[in-house]
Amino acid sequence: MTSTSSSRPGVPPDQVAAVLALLARLAARVMGVYLYGSAVDGGLRPDSDLDLFGVVERRLSADERRQIIEGLLPLSGRETRRPSWRPIELTLVVRSEVVPWRYPPRLDLQYGEWLRPAFLAGDLEPWPQESPDLAVLVTMVIARSDALVGPPAGNLLAPVPHEDILRAMADEVEPLLGDLESDARNVLLTLARMWMTASTGAVRPKDVAAAWAAERLPAKQRPTMLRARAGYIGEVDDRWDDLVSVRSVAADLVQGLRMEHPEYRH
Repeated sequence: MTSTSSSRPGVPPDQVAAVLALLARLAARVMGVYLYGSAVDGGLRPDSDLDLFGVVERRLSADERRQIIEGLLPLSGRETRRPSWRPIELTLVVRSEVVPWRYPPRLDLQYGEWLRPAFLAGDLEPWPQESPDLAVLVTMVIARSDALVGPPAGNLLAPVPHEDILRAMADEVEPLLGDLESDARNVLLTLARMWMTASTGAVRPKDVAAAWAAERLPAKQRPTMLRARAGYIGEVDDRWDDLVSVRSVAADLVQGLRMEHPEYRH
């Protein structure tokens, strides 16, 4: 596996190298690894993950998945990673399961810090599994990513039809709203990005989408949306005690999505 590092501002090259070295030990041939998300579109924010997307030739074995997760835990954890390093979000797909594209897509493994408690308890997801959100991730990777291993992402991945992006967002809204009280900022920002994507067809960084949505929300809702944006970019230490306001803004964001696309049903 021939790999290159990234020179993007704020991206720790030694952390990227450590993840690539971990993946290089896979028995399944790694066809491509891509840096995407805020690192390549607008710049990393204070709480941004290091978003990596990998394409493999065949499904991983249960032992290979376990080894990857065990290797990522110390590289990503707040208490174990180096001070300059970031939380890692790694998604792996089998190329033959996403090319040619079909819905719903399937992922072969996903690592993220929100899964850490389950991983530490030995509770691995029943992979491979359907993941509507892959429609959005693949679109982001094709549109804007750095190839760390392999060819440009567009050479390995198939474009996602816009109607499948809409289907994915429809499938993800209800689970997302279930996290509103525990993760208010991220839910509001994600809903704003969904609305913007449904309206414009572009998947943009969350702070860009939040500004876009704030201009279209009722005036009384704008401060809450802009507070979420300010927290995301590190301008304020945002706290979310007023859940009544949060729920109201979330409802308006979902309504905006419905108005853009009447076929959306949730």
